[in-house]
Amino acid sequence: MKILTCPAQLQRLEGILRKSLPLALPVFGAVLNIQRGNPGHFEVLVDKWPEFGAVLARPSGEVASGDMENCRRGGDTVPWHVPGVLRAPVGAPRCRAPHPCLHVGTPLSPPLTPASPRPSPGVHVGSLSPSHVDLLNDTWPYGGNARSRRYLAEILGRFPHVCLQDSGGQPVAWVLTDHFGTGTHSYTLPEQRRRGHMQVALTVAAQRAHARGFPTFG
Repeated sequence: MKILTCPAQLQRLEGILRKSLPLALPVFGAVLNIQRGNPGHFEVLVDKWPEFGAVLARPSGEVASGDMENCRRGGDTVPWHVPGVLRAPVGAPRCRAPHPCLHVGTPLSPPLTPASPRPSPGVHVGSLSPSHVDLLNDTWPYGGNARSRRYLAEILGRFPHVCLQDSGGQPVAWVLTDHFGTGTHSYTLPEQRRRGHMQVALTVAAQRAHARGFPTFG
């Protein structure tokens, strides 16, 4: 596999993948993040260039063998020119959840407009901090262990997120994104549900994703 490091090659790959959504979603978000400072320290590989047949996104520095199955264990692979083969992202190297909010299926609502949902009275858009990692770990279906806690702390520190807070500054709902530009952990506290908080959080997340050049699907 060939690692693409040339900005011109990565830009060309981004354009090719963008034309092939949603099939290319498992690696498209990773390529966008790489092109925007690479906060997740990822790299993207192709089986050959420029007429590639598969694309792989993985943490930088992992050693891939010639066996594609081994490559898949280190990241997400899009098999090219094989319509219908990819049903879901391949591999889960870091306890990554399925994509519950961003990058699934059809486009989300457009960016915020005067008619877009707004936070309820006493609730505002804020942010999470490292002190909230235990809360995130306790409320994530894939959490509750040291590995998931490290993973959540990593994506919280590196990637965009949206958090709604009450008047006391406590989180009531949030949306986290990951190395692939996908929604990883979206949650509303049980006592705060049925108030439209998640709809607001997802709308704000979609607006911010659009501003960064990311497509949003849901």
